[in-house]
This record gives sequence, C-alpha cells and structure tokens, in this order.
Amino acid sequence: MSTFSGLNTAWTGMTAARRSMETAGQNIANVGVDGYTRQRVETASVGAVSSVGRLSGPVTSGQGVTLTGIARLADAQLDARVRGTAGISGQAEVISAGLESLESSFREPGPNGLSALLSDFWSGWDDVANQPGEQAPAAVVIARGKAVADHLGQLHGELTDQWSAQHRGLSSEVTEVNATAERVAALNGQIRSATAAGGNANELIDQRTQLTTRLAGLTGATVRTQTDGTAEVLIGGTPLVAGTTARSMELSGGSRSQDQEAPRLAWSHRAPGDPSSTVDVQSGVLSGRLAMLATAETDGTGGPLAETLQALDALATDLATRVNSVQAEGRTTAGDSGEPFFAIDPTRPAASLRVLATGAEDLAASAEGAGALDGSNAARLASFGELADGPDALWSQLVISTGTAVRNGAQEAVNASLALVSALQQQQSQAGVSLDEENLALVTHQHAYQGAARVLTAVDEMLDTLINRTGLVGR
Repeated sequence: MSTFSGLNTAWTGMTAARRSMETAGQNIANVGVDGYTRQRVETASVGAVSSVGRLSGPVTSGQGVTLTGIARLADAQLDARVRGTAGISGQAEVISAGLESLESSFREPGPNGLSALLSDFWSGWDDVANQPGEQAPAAVVIARGKAVADHLGQLHGELTDQWSAQHRGLSSEVTEVNATAERVAALNGQIRSATAAGGNANELIDQRTQLTTRLAGLTGATVRTQTDGTAEVLIGGTPLVAGTTARSMELSGGSRSQDQEAPRLAWSHRAPGDPSSTVDVQSGVLSGRLAMLATAETDGTGGPLAETLQALDALATDLATRVNSVQAEGRTTAGDSGEPFFAIDPTRPAASLRVLATGAEDLAASAEGAGALDGSNAARLASFGELADGPDALWSQLVISTGTAVRNGAQEAVNASLALVSALQQQQSQAGVSLDEENLALVTHQHAYQGAARVLTAVDEMLDTLINRTGLVGR
C-alpha cells in the first residue's frame, strides 16, 4: 500500500469528525424545536486493500473511516404508543369538556336551578290553597310558573347551542384532517425522492411524524411505514394517506339537534348509500364529537346532549300534563271547570312551555261541589313536589345521572392524559436532545478531529523527509 494512503486515512478521520460535530451542532440548534428528533452520524471502518499472489505485501491496517449515513434516533414503537394515547386522550378530553359544559347549564345546586324554581312553584299553590280567589297568591304562583317555563326554555336553548357548537367543531376538524392528510401525502413524495437520491430526509420525517401524530389525535389513525420511506395512514383499516395520495372525508347526516339522524363521517367521492363510505373512527377528537352529537336511544345510552334534551321534553310534558289535569278536575271561584294552566307544543315541549293563566279567576283551586272558598284542588297541586315520579324526581334523576357521567368522564380524561404524558416522556427520553450529551459529543469529536489532523501532519513530515532529504546524509 502506498505511503500516501496515510494522508487519505487521516483525511477520512477528519471528515468523519467534522460531520459528527456538525450534526451535534444541528442537535443543539434544534433543542427547543417541537417534533425534532436528535441525529447521529453513522460510520464504518474501511478495510485494508486485498492483495494476493507474488505482489502481495505484509499485513496492513485499514484505510480509515467512511460515513454510512445520519441516523434519526426515533423509536417506532414509542411513536406508535404516542399516537395511540393521543387518540384516546383526544376523545376523552372532548367528552369530558362537553359533559362539564352540560352540567354547568343546570346551575345545580343553587337558587337559580330548576329544583329551587319547582319548589317555589309548588309552595305557591299552597298559598293559593290557603287563600283561594285572592289575587296576590295567584299572581305569585303564575309568576313562579312562568319562571319554571322560562328556565326550561332557556336550558333547552343552551343545550341546543352546545350541540351546534360541537357540530361546528366537528366540521372544522374534518377540514383540518383533510388538509393535514394532503400535507402528509406531499411529504411522502419529498421523502421518497430524497431517499432514492441518497439524501438526508430526517427533517422531513420529523415534520411528517408531527402531522401523523396530530391525525392520530383527531381520528385515532394508525401509521404504517413502507419500504420506500413513505408512511401509510389508516383509519379503521381504510387508508387516509397511501403514498402521495390522500383521501378526503366529509360530514353528513343530521345538522340540527332535532334531526332524527345523527351526524356521521363519510369518505368523499363514494356512491350514495354505500356502507363502505362510512369513516370508522374508533378514538380521537372526532370520535368524541360524534359521541356527544349522537341521537337519543330508548335505553338511555345515546348522546349526552340529545338524551338531556329528551329528558327536558319529558319533564316539561309531565309538568304540563299533571298541572293541566288537576286544573281540569277543579273549579274556579266562578264555579267553572279550570282551563289549562300551561300551553305546550308536543313537538318541542321544553322550548314551547308557557303559562296561560293570568289571574286568580283562572285557577281551579277548589274541588268540584266544595264551594268557591275551598282550596283542596290547589293543595293537590302543592303536593306534586313530593311525588316519586313527578317533575322534581325526574329533574333530580337527570342531575344525578349527569353528575355521575361528568365524574366518570373527568376521571377517564385524567387517566388518558397521564398515559399520553407518560408516552411523550418515554419518546423524548429516546428522541429528545440532551445538551449535556451533545456538548460531550462536541468535545469527543473535536479531539478526534485534532488527532486526525496530527496524523496528517505526521505523515506529511514523514513524506517530506522521504522525498526531500533522502540521499543527503553525509554530504
């Protein structure tokens, strides 16, 4: 092997050390960048030149070091765990926040809740029973009835607004999913081209990883890396992104809380009514939105908002039916049968409930044949607050069941969040940049560079002696 090969050996060492220092500097520069994965230069030693036959020489050392690539120090299993926990956490957070907003609308317990208003309403009938025909207690019970009706209407409106807000959020997130999928497909093309050309696509892969993690948080998507460097994104086993092609989804189904059909996600550009067009999201923010927007079910397992709206309608119907029925059985001070106290639209009970009575002459406080000063019929109404299946009981049952759901939802959100934090910490322990480690790498590669430079100097001096000083001894 030529003596000059020593120069090449030293040069390869200097090149490897310089590239390693540049990579460490890149890591340090990106220490605070979200989604950046630390990198390391991969090297391999170059073996000695083989020689056989009569011209073979003695055993020689290798020819230096060669750069085989710049590795991205990520762990595929940890990345998959982050995506999985992101989907579960996104779903739990949406449901928990939605249930908390629902519960806050009840304003229970407190003076502004329906429980207090109903209690005041029934006690007002007690005053009417004690003073039948008097305008003052009649005006009070009418005002309290209006307060109950107004509260039910207001609560119905708030829940309807919450449903609409969830639907708007779902629509916005579907748009985000489609746009993100397009970006992932574009990055797939860039990564495939860079990899095929022998270039470094690590930063592009970091960008794609961030986007696929966001997709997982939104849809519960899974990711499968292909041999050409592209990533396939799947939702329920169906590709959202395959190579450089991205599919889009759209929001269909009901768009109002009163619609009989729940909102659903469907793949775009499919035949109407095709069952395979439905997007099967199992977790993620979209799954949480769909759960909140689901229609009511006969067994009470439907969407929380729809179930609550249905319960409010049932309560309003029960209240109006009971009060109007007792009114019809009683007599006013004029001896006439009582007219309905409440008016209600059966198609939208809670939103339409209102008071028809205007004064004492409209209240059927006395029982039939008992005389104008009898208040037994009003006393019957006053006792409705104690019924085991009355409006108060229905409301109490709704508040308790909602409170239980809120508590369970909050606990699930906390557990899911802790799992996500744990996954992120493990991912960062593998892929995150440590300044101490990078500074140590800088010092190590700096000394390696200096050593290779010293070898280069020594070989240069040796060659100078051999070339310029040979034959000068003794002159």
